[in-house]
Amino acid sequence: MGQAKPFRATALIVEDDLMQREMLSLLLEESGYDVIQCESAEAAELVLEKSAGALCLMMTDVQLAGRMNGVELAHVAKDRNPKLDVVVTSGRPLMQALPNGAKFWAKPWAPLDVLREAEIAQLS
Repeated sequence: MGQAKPFRATALIVEDDLMQREMLSLLLEESGYDVIQCESAEAAELVLEKSAGALCLMMTDVQLAGRMNGVELAHVAKDRNPKLDVVVTSGRPLMQALPNGAKFWAKPWAPLDVLREAEIAQLS
């Protein structure tokens, strides 16, 4: 009988800028996360429909490709998994209310912030 694979936390990264999405994914993968990448909220919504309960962390930009923005996606994510650690980021002031428990990070943020949040999400 084979050995069981150790649990790896899963993060959902939703960012329409490829370079930022790749950088976030690399940081989280180096922290032991499995990462699912999406460039639109609509694509992320499909992931949430199937696997919201398996996710530990979702990071999303406010501005995304498609019709839905990151704040609206944060509401969908928290509805599907209230325990999900949700971080919404933007280079502009936030103009919409976030769901309870979601965090807003103004850009630019430091990679160390991502690593800290990844650790917090795994402990939750």
